[in-house]
Amino acid sequence: MLDRLRLMLLALILTASPAAAADHLTVLLDWFVNPDHAPLVVAQEKGYFAEEDLDVEMIPPADPSAPPRLVAAGEGDVAISYQPNLYLQVAEGLPLARFGTLVETPLNSLVVLEGSDVTTLADLKGKTVGFSVGGFEDVLLKMMLGESGVTLDDVDLVNVNFALSPALLAGRVDAVIGAFRNVELNQLDIEGKPGRAFYPEEHGVPPYDELIFIARSDKLDDDRLPRFLKAIERATLYLTNHPEEALEIFTKAHPDLGDELNRRAFMDTVARFSKSPGAFDAGRYQRFAEFMKDQGLIETVPELESYAQAVR
Repeated sequence: MLDRLRLMLLALILTASPAAAADHLTVLLDWFVNPDHAPLVVAQEKGYFAEEDLDVEMIPPADPSAPPRLVAAGEGDVAISYQPNLYLQVAEGLPLARFGTLVETPLNSLVVLEGSDVTTLADLKGKTVGFSVGGFEDVLLKMMLGESGVTLDDVDLVNVNFALSPALLAGRVDAVIGAFRNVELNQLDIEGKPGRAFYPEEHGVPPYDELIFIARSDKLDDDRLPRFLKAIERATLYLTNHPEEALEIFTKAHPDLGDELNRRAFMDTVARFSKSPGAFDAGRYQRFAEFMKDQGLIETVPELESYAQAVR
């Protein structure tokens, strides 16, 4: 009888014991929460992270350039960054590597107002082009113009300090480079002045992943990473199959993003999320590395495995 009571007491103790805490994972965002982050929000709200025993904390940056450096310094687990930026970060000696993809196509574009006299890239000769960040955007513009026989010397570059749409609407510039096709095009349309976009990948620039997940290169064996990507994949497929329901989940979690611009941007981004975020196209990354070197943005092409891998 005593043994039976002891067994019952032990069972009660075990039943009452708290469940083991989920593994905490910090994700440093590239910008404030926006539709580009929809798979993360859906994975959080649908419980996909929890089902992978993950407690994911998403942290918007005070400085958008900081997340990769913080992860490199061990002050974050994962950062969302940009494939072109990864080569520059690795060239600086930062121990970072891509382990997954969030947005698998470029979002960057060159935009003019639909009613302008710029109907081809050749028409930009003698025009003014606004930009926000020099370096890579200059290279994009150079490559795109080059197909039409126009050079950077043939245009007047103006730094508009991230005010791309306002500068275009105010007539300060004839075109802007660096406009996200899922945001600025919708913003212009809402203002009643639709834009016309020219896409880098259709004008001499190799295709690349706009947004990627990066971690320290010596932490790619962390078993939280494949679990994280599994939850992101589930969320992305849910987004693809049920975009309206996913939009409602997103706006319920972030009511401040329920305006027309963000709702439009959300729907325009759904098709661009990677349906297999853990998949890795080595050839695509190698080609873009060679492009970056050819354009003088990096001095040497790094060993592929040193900065981009698939995790399992």
